[in-house]
Amino acid sequence: MHATRRVHILGVTAHPTGAWLPQQARNLLMDLDDRGRGFQFLLRDHDAKFTAAFDAVLTAIDVRIIKTPVRAPRANAIAERFVGSIRRELLDRLLIISQRHAAAVLREYECHYNHHRPHRSLGQAAPVRPLPLRAAATSYKVNRRDHLGELLHEYRQVA
Repeated sequence: MHATRRVHILGVTAHPTGAWLPQQARNLLMDLDDRGRGFQFLLRDHDAKFTAAFDAVLTAIDVRIIKTPVRAPRANAIAERFVGSIRRELLDRLLIISQRHAAAVLREYECHYNHHRPHRSLGQAAPVRPLPLRAAATSYKVNRRDHLGELLHEYRQVA
């Protein structure tokens, strides 16, 4: 989601096709419908994998599809930044051994990104959770939790 910076990783495959993507779109819509959420716009590029069937799934629920200009990565900078974050923080440091392993790693990274990773544009809050109120104490105790073999660190303030 653009305003909240919330990310949804739909699926993992080594060979995405035009037939695979509409099913992923349907899965996303069912997931969002179950949560009582929706969206109005979908920003996407001109990749040939985005077929008319993919567009039809989204336009059926009145989602407006906006195609980014060709060779203009800044037109969808949030998505480009997310892909760069996954590469730098995760995939450049971890050997993925199978499709199942990739799906598990990306699920955990999605949870970390949405619930714990600070975002500058959100005032250092995470997309799903606002920053906690500041405690009046002058000293703080912080607990650290590691994920994905100590690649990801999550910090929580303890009272």
